[in-house]
Amino acid sequence: QVQLVESGGGLVQAGGSLTLSCASSTRTFRAYVMGWFRQTPGSERKFVAGINWVGGNTIYADSVKGRFTFSRDNAKNIVYLQMNSLKPEDTAVYYCAARSAGTSSYNSWGQGTQVTVSS
Repeated sequence: QVQLVESGGGLVQAGGSLTLSCASSTRTFRAYVMGWFRQTPGSERKFVAGINWVGGNTIYADSVKGRFTFSRDNAKNIVYLQMNSLKPEDTAVYYCAARSAGTSSYNSWGQGTQVTVSS
Protein backbone atom coordinates (compact mmCIF):
# COMPACT_ATOMS: atom_id res chain seq x y z
CA GLN A 1 0.00 0.00 0.00
CA VAL A 2 0.94 3.62 -0.52
CA GLN A 3 0.78 6.43 2.01
CA LEU A 4 -1.23 9.35 0.65
CA VAL A 5 -1.75 12.81 2.15
CA GLU A 6 -4.35 15.21 0.75
CA SER A 7 -4.44 18.96 1.16
CA GLY A 8 -6.18 21.96 -0.32
CA GLY A 9 -9.75 21.57 0.82
CA GLY A 10 -11.75 24.43 2.23
CA LEU A 11 -14.77 26.67 1.91
CA VAL A 12 -15.52 28.38 -1.38
CA GLN A 13 -18.49 30.15 -2.91
CA ALA A 14 -20.37 28.63 -5.81
CA GLY A 15 -18.59 29.38 -9.05
CA GLY A 16 -15.22 29.48 -7.34
CA SER A 17 -12.20 27.24 -7.64
CA LEU A 18 -10.06 25.02 -5.45
CA THR A 19 -7.07 22.82 -6.10
CA LEU A 20 -6.61 19.63 -4.14
CA SER A 21 -3.22 18.01 -3.83
CA CYS A 22 -2.26 14.48 -2.89
CA ALA A 23 1.32 13.64 -2.05
CA SER A 24 3.01 10.29 -1.64
CA SER A 25 6.41 9.33 -0.34
CA THR A 26 6.61 6.06 -2.26
CA ARG A 27 9.55 5.67 -4.62
CA THR A 28 7.35 3.83 -7.10
CA PHE A 29 4.69 6.54 -7.37
CA ARG A 30 4.73 6.50 -11.15
CA ALA A 31 3.67 2.83 -11.10
CA TYR A 32 0.30 3.66 -9.59
CA VAL A 33 -2.95 4.67 -11.17
CA MET A 34 -4.36 7.49 -9.10
CA GLY A 35 -7.92 8.48 -8.40
CA TRP A 36 -10.07 10.99 -6.57
CA PHE A 37 -13.29 9.99 -4.86
CA ARG A 38 -15.77 11.96 -2.79
CA GLN A 39 -18.26 11.11 -0.11
CA THR A 40 -21.14 12.90 1.57
CA PRO A 41 -22.71 11.85 4.87
CA GLY A 42 -24.90 8.79 4.49
CA SER A 43 -23.73 8.09 0.95
CA GLU A 44 -21.23 5.76 -0.62
CA ARG A 45 -17.88 6.99 -1.77
CA LYS A 46 -18.12 7.94 -5.44
CA PHE A 47 -15.53 8.07 -8.17
CA VAL A 48 -14.63 11.57 -9.34
CA ALA A 49 -11.58 11.20 -11.58
CA GLY A 50 -8.70 8.89 -12.48
CA ILE A 51 -5.33 9.26 -14.13
CA ASN A 52 -2.94 6.65 -15.44
CA TRP A 53 0.71 6.39 -14.49
CA VAL A 54 1.94 8.46 -17.40
CA GLY A 55 -0.69 11.10 -16.90
CA GLY A 56 -1.77 11.18 -20.50
CA ASN A 57 -5.07 9.43 -19.92
CA THR A 58 -7.68 10.82 -17.57
CA ILE A 59 -11.27 9.87 -16.89
CA TYR A 60 -13.96 11.86 -15.13
CA ALA A 61 -17.37 11.32 -13.67
CA ASP A 62 -20.03 12.98 -15.80
CA SER A 63 -20.90 15.31 -12.93
CA VAL A 64 -17.46 16.96 -13.00
CA LYS A 65 -16.49 16.62 -16.65
CA GLY A 66 -15.44 19.96 -18.10
CA ARG A 67 -15.02 21.55 -14.66
CA PHE A 68 -12.37 19.40 -12.94
CA THR A 69 -8.89 18.65 -14.21
CA PHE A 70 -6.72 15.85 -12.87
CA SER A 71 -2.97 16.01 -13.33
CA ARG A 72 0.11 14.42 -11.87
CA ASP A 73 3.77 15.30 -11.37
CA ASN A 74 5.69 12.05 -11.06
CA ALA A 75 8.93 13.88 -10.30
CA LYS A 76 7.34 15.37 -7.19
CA ASN A 77 5.10 12.40 -6.35
CA ILE A 78 2.02 14.63 -6.34
CA VAL A 79 -1.33 14.62 -8.07
CA TYR A 80 -3.62 17.60 -8.37
CA LEU A 81 -7.34 18.02 -8.81
CA GLN A 82 -8.15 21.47 -10.15
CA MET A 83 -11.81 22.18 -9.48
CA ASN A 84 -13.46 25.08 -11.28
CA SER A 85 -17.03 26.35 -11.45
CA LEU A 86 -17.77 24.66 -8.17
CA LYS A 87 -21.35 23.92 -7.23
CA PRO A 88 -22.96 23.31 -3.84
CA GLU A 89 -23.46 19.68 -4.86
CA ASP A 90 -19.67 19.31 -5.06
CA THR A 91 -19.59 19.61 -1.27
CA ALA A 92 -18.05 16.42 0.10
CA VAL A 93 -15.01 14.87 1.68
CA TYR A 94 -12.55 14.21 -1.12
CA TYR A 95 -10.24 11.21 -0.97
CA CYS A 96 -7.12 10.49 -2.95
CA ALA A 97 -6.61 6.83 -3.86
CA ALA A 98 -4.03 4.64 -5.56
CA ARG A 99 -4.01 1.26 -7.23
CA SER A 100 -1.25 -0.68 -8.91
CA ALA A 101 -1.33 -0.60 -12.69
CA GLY A 102 -3.05 -3.74 -13.93
CA THR A 103 -5.32 -4.08 -10.92
CA SER A 104 -8.93 -2.97 -10.72
CA SER A 105 -9.34 -1.96 -7.09
CA TYR A 106 -7.98 1.06 -5.30
CA ASN A 107 -6.32 -0.21 -2.14
CA SER A 108 -4.56 2.86 -0.77
CA TRP A 109 -6.49 5.86 0.55
CA GLY A 110 -5.70 9.23 2.01
CA GLN A 111 -7.36 10.64 5.09
CA GLY A 112 -9.70 12.89 3.12
CA THR A 113 -10.09 16.63 2.83
CA GLN A 114 -13.34 18.56 3.22
CA VAL A 115 -14.60 20.71 0.36
CA THR A 116 -17.58 22.93 1.11
CA VAL A 117 -19.24 25.01 -1.59
CA SER A 118 -21.67 27.65 -0.39
CA SER A 119 -24.53 28.90 -2.52
